[in-house]
Amino acid sequence: MNLVIDIGNTFTKIAVFKQDELVFNAQYQQLDEAIIGDLLIDHQISRAIISTVKNKRDEDWQQFLAQSTSLFYFNAAMNRLIKNHYLSPETLGADRLAAVTGAHYLYPGNDNLVISGGTCITYDWVDAGGNYFGGSISPGLNMRYKALNNYTAGLPLVDADESFSAFFGNNTTSSMLSGVQNGIKYELTGFIESYRANENDLNIVLSGGDSIFFDTLLKNSIFAPCIKIEPYLVLKGLNAAIHNNND
Repeated sequence: MNLVIDIGNTFTKIAVFKQDELVFNAQYQQLDEAIIGDLLIDHQISRAIISTVKNKRDEDWQQFLAQSTSLFYFNAAMNRLIKNHYLSPETLGADRLAAVTGAHYLYPGNDNLVISGGTCITYDWVDAGGNYFGGSISPGLNMRYKALNNYTAGLPLVDADESFSAFFGNNTTSSMLSGVQNGIKYELTGFIESYRANENDLNIVLSGGDSIFFDTLLKNSIFAPCIKIEPYLVLKGLNAAIHNNND
């Protein structure tokens, strides 16, 4: 059994895999030794991998995990599935690298545009040969709403509304919904159109906490047949990295 841990900006997401089968997943605001200990006992974990955006390796639960399993820290150097052409590979977020790794592992032989919706929205393309050159980063859904509230004197804090579909708003709240959600929709379609101009058979892989919301925004678009929803893509990419460093 493999234990996969993705430490993000807001939550820590974990999964247990039996080979490629996801058998358990959860997310926490904070991990501790008790949680890790229960996972080790319940699932008989032998190998573990950590991906983190925080670069902290001194927490007690991490030291405990290192003593109890074969532990890896995911980085560009251990990735054998992707040919990484990023000009500064040491600055590439581990979550982005794991996501394109997961896409290439799940859909080999295809060009894949990975769109991940979380704290930020990231766009990353990996070609059929596993070549990764880079991508784009923009503010995430909730970040946009918080920015409107934080950097203005009169705009309220508004929550995303999946049912909102109007082209324009007729009051302050609906105008903000229109601006943020339609803005993301047009951003999504614009990026997809740009990549499809060079590759018509492109897979569009949606991942992250907002993947279902993004799928709703795109459901009536011409891109809908090409969309693959993989909310656990980063975790699957990390599990693939374990296989390719141990088999």
